[in-house]
Amino acid sequence: MGDSAYISRRGFLYGVALAAGSAALASCSSSGGSTKSAGGTANGSGTGKAGSATEPLPIPASFSEAPALKGKGLPAVKDRLPENPLVLPHNWVERGKYGGTLNLGVLSATGMASASASREFYYGMSPTRWLNDGLDIGPGLADHWSSNQDASEWTIHFRKGLKWSDGHPFTVDDIIFWYEDIAKPGHNAQTPPPDTLSAKGTPCTMTKVDDSTLKMTYDAPQPLVPDYLAAWVKGNIGQNGPVWMYPKHYMKQFHPKYNKSVPKDWDSVAGLWEQKGDWLRNPDCPTMTGYRCKSFDNNKGAVLERNPYYYVVTKDGDQLPYIDNVNITLYQTAEVAKLTVQQGKVDFCHGPFNQITLSDVSTLNSFKDKANFKVILWDSGSGTGEMFMLNLDYPEKKYRDLFNDKRFRKAISHASDRKTVNKTLYFETGEITTGTMSAKALEYHVKPNGPSMYKSWRDSAKDYDVKKAKALFAELGLKDVNNDGYLEFPDGSKLTVELPYSADASKTAQAADDQLVSDMKKAGLRMVRRPVPPQSFGDQWTSGQLMARTNWDLGDGPNFLVYPQQVVPLDNSRWAPLQGNWYAQAGTGKTKTELSVDPWKRHPPRREPEADSPIAELVKIYNQTKLEPDETKRHQLVWKIIKIHIDEGPFFMGSTSNYPQVVTSHVDLRNVPETEDLAQHGFVNPWVVPAPAVYDPECWFWTNPDQHT
Repeated sequence: MGDSAYISRRGFLYGVALAAGSAALASCSSSGGSTKSAGGTANGSGTGKAGSATEPLPIPASFSEAPALKGKGLPAVKDRLPENPLVLPHNWVERGKYGGTLNLGVLSATGMASASASREFYYGMSPTRWLNDGLDIGPGLADHWSSNQDASEWTIHFRKGLKWSDGHPFTVDDIIFWYEDIAKPGHNAQTPPPDTLSAKGTPCTMTKVDDSTLKMTYDAPQPLVPDYLAAWVKGNIGQNGPVWMYPKHYMKQFHPKYNKSVPKDWDSVAGLWEQKGDWLRNPDCPTMTGYRCKSFDNNKGAVLERNPYYYVVTKDGDQLPYIDNVNITLYQTAEVAKLTVQQGKVDFCHGPFNQITLSDVSTLNSFKDKANFKVILWDSGSGTGEMFMLNLDYPEKKYRDLFNDKRFRKAISHASDRKTVNKTLYFETGEITTGTMSAKALEYHVKPNGPSMYKSWRDSAKDYDVKKAKALFAELGLKDVNNDGYLEFPDGSKLTVELPYSADASKTAQAADDQLVSDMKKAGLRMVRRPVPPQSFGDQWTSGQLMARTNWDLGDGPNFLVYPQQVVPLDNSRWAPLQGNWYAQAGTGKTKTELSVDPWKRHPPRREPEADSPIAELVKIYNQTKLEPDETKRHQLVWKIIKIHIDEGPFFMGSTSNYPQVVTSHVDLRNVPETEDLAQHGFVNPWVVPAPAVYDPECWFWTNPDQHT
């Protein structure tokens, strides 16, 4: 497959446009306050403003550093950088000024340590990086990579001279240490991520060629390695993807293999390990990100300071980051988060992290002039908006049989008034949909079948037709036995579909739930909302105990196969949690144990998909994609997966795709991209394409740093 530093998907253009919004929305993301152009074309090819350059930029002849670093006893800036630093490729970036402090805020009811959103600002630990909202893959820690013909062997070339934030050299030993001593089967701390497993579920072999070269060998093709290496933000513990590397020189002191005083029982040290290895909450843990932890308080937030060894520079030779410090404040309620934005106490607010939605735009516009911020609308890339899914692995058989009958799911879909949801929650932006993968997904735009497959899935069960819904309920034998206006099971027993919700659910999610309950009442189906403590919600869902799930938004991408869990049950988080967990446990050997035990009482709960079921077919096709090195043939297999969702679904339902997400930015903060600066106007929702990390906040700067200290 050759040697590459960039992978372009430019031939597969994402054509989903944002529908016209309300007057309040139209006033946002104006050209006022936009950063200066660095040159480029509208497609981000390197000669225009929108997007990012798709060819590596030349290394500057000289480098500049932050004045705050002078007199600190550090090596010269050129000696702190690798031989070939990453030159930031974004076309909207202008040369900035050093200094100042950036105030951020994140919402979490369970403490700063679990506020995964705070980690979505920093992309420095990723070997490769998404560019142009997923259209391209560019270098990160690695400056180029290559594979053999069938993609079963990959060679990753990391930048020579990389250093951790404490100045210690970074080498591939830091990756092999994580992989061999923590992630591989046999250890309890972590599990190997998909990019390290072959299609047969076999862990790859990692070989050190030299300090900066890593070879990954699989027993079957693994063509998506560059995509996997760009996904998530890496280096974090939580919902942000696999760690993929640890500073061995620091972390080996907590490992029983290297420190005999550490207990060999990993279960007893896993908590300590996660705390020590999390750079965001442990000031002693080195990092490769642009900022390192200065202080941490689980109840209040964190303070970050510049990493003097960060490997990224601008085309002018300025070592990033520009801003000296970042203060991250923890908010425990959305109301407090919104109030601080209105008061101008937050310099940049990523709305999705603080439950700020389109319904808040009018209020924000009334405060923005006084509080000196502007409102920006980046595309969400969502395929659903607020979504709904039934649990196909619910333990009570009569409910499970009903939920697994596609007629019941289609009836719910046709009884859902999506136009009202689109109007009240999304202000008639985006487009109405049954619910699909991200509207920007690569496979929808590959001809000849991509566009038609997307439209077929989008339209498959989106029409509001209560009469049709009632007819489908009747086909299932559901009827109103006691004339109370609600359907009962064929045996006359009460039928109630519960909508469990966590106390920290957003107001948008609550409004969507209320609309769903109201819609189902018109069709005769009783739905009720049921509160579940936030601390136990996840465990109840993954063990199959909850009937349904809402308060989620599907925005995965930029292609199906990087993170396919929503379309193929591969873990316990989605619409078939026990069957997904069967797949997840296949490589551990646990699928051959506890076969006589009730699936819901196994450790962990799991059950095998029935041989002729849609889920079995989805898994079969997905496994074929993992063995297929030819991209065109992989697209054809994905279309087969979509066809099953059209014919046998919907397995999950939405209402509105690609609505805008709200961002606020101080008027003095520069290099924050406007909507028109971005190749696809934004791709905010997927954790897989981490925003705002993909827009490199390290390049943001103050026009007047002295006024923001």
